[in-house]
Amino acid sequence: MIDFVICATRSMRSYAEKVVESLAKFPRFAGKVEHFGGVDLLRTDRFADGEMEVTVAASVRGKHVVVFTSCARNEAGISLEEAKIELYHTVDALKRCQPGKITIFEPFVSCSRSDRTLRRSSVGLWVHLKTLASLGAEHIITYQLHSDKSKSMVDPTICALDDIPAHTLLQQQLCDVYIRDMKKLETEVRSNWAFCSVDAGGEKLARIFANAFRAPLVIAHKQRDPSKANAIESINILSAEPVEGKTLWIVDDMVDTAGSVESLIRALGPLKPREINIVAVHALFSPPALERIAALSREGLLKRVMVTDTVCPNSLAGKIAGLEIVPSTWLSARVINSIVTHAPMGELLLKFDATAYLKSPALWHYAPAEASWLL
Repeated sequence: MIDFVICATRSMRSYAEKVVESLAKFPRFAGKVEHFGGVDLLRTDRFADGEMEVTVAASVRGKHVVVFTSCARNEAGISLEEAKIELYHTVDALKRCQPGKITIFEPFVSCSRSDRTLRRSSVGLWVHLKTLASLGAEHIITYQLHSDKSKSMVDPTICALDDIPAHTLLQQQLCDVYIRDMKKLETEVRSNWAFCSVDAGGEKLARIFANAFRAPLVIAHKQRDPSKANAIESINILSAEPVEGKTLWIVDDMVDTAGSVESLIRALGPLKPREINIVAVHALFSPPALERIAALSREGLLKRVMVTDTVCPNSLAGKIAGLEIVPSTWLSARVINSIVTHAPMGELLLKFDATAYLKSPALWHYAPAEASWLL
């Protein structure tokens, strides 16, 4: 018996449709896609004075409702503020329909960087999570929050929060496309690759990549000019091995305006690496990110940019040379499968190990097999 429904706000309907298609490949859900696909379940109306109303088009009483949503750049061209209000209205409308449970699946939480408590400032992430939980959301799922401390912002007795490490998708892509076998991992990657943090705060994520491939770690330490906003005075590169001749992968959880990575790449250029690449989970690419990345590519300083599709990938088509978009919809289907069948999620949280992955018989993560290394 199918007792859950997958729907989406206007900002993420095509993404939700792809998740439904992936979920239909699981043996237990084969041939039942029409029963849990409800991307047209929600109708959003705007009144002449600008007010909003969300209507649930069918009964969801007693069902587990999974809502996909995005408040960042999105396929519908909806502003951040409108997308948030629509999400809040959606939770309220669903709650009034007496569902069994409401789960919000927000692959990228746009306010995740607003997580610090200062004397006279609001904390955007706390406001967002608190609002969702207060309205009736019982479970929030996301990918790669900006900091671990963010997971403690919501009371788990009221609303559960799962932060799935989507950087594993990028690590798998590196194995599938650029390494492919143990010989290359041992003879080339471990001696000629290096993973670099954008700044000292990003060292943890860069170290995760370096450890997964057993490759060198490079740490960039930024010195900011306190008299100017968003101004970087200098960058110190810390590395146990010379950078010259190495393939560098700059690792970050997100790229917003690309100001930090631009400064870092220009600082790395004189050190003569073989090539420089960017690998990041969330591709925000707020202006002037595209112009900065394009300039780096033209100058031969940047070879490729690898990101996931958590933030509207269609708007990036043809705008960035060497752009690779790694899909996350199959991972989202895996997460939903685990939740609705009450299966353990521990396997989704395992640290990635390139050696174990390359030795696994289920190498290609696009294969709809439930018994692969991770996906």
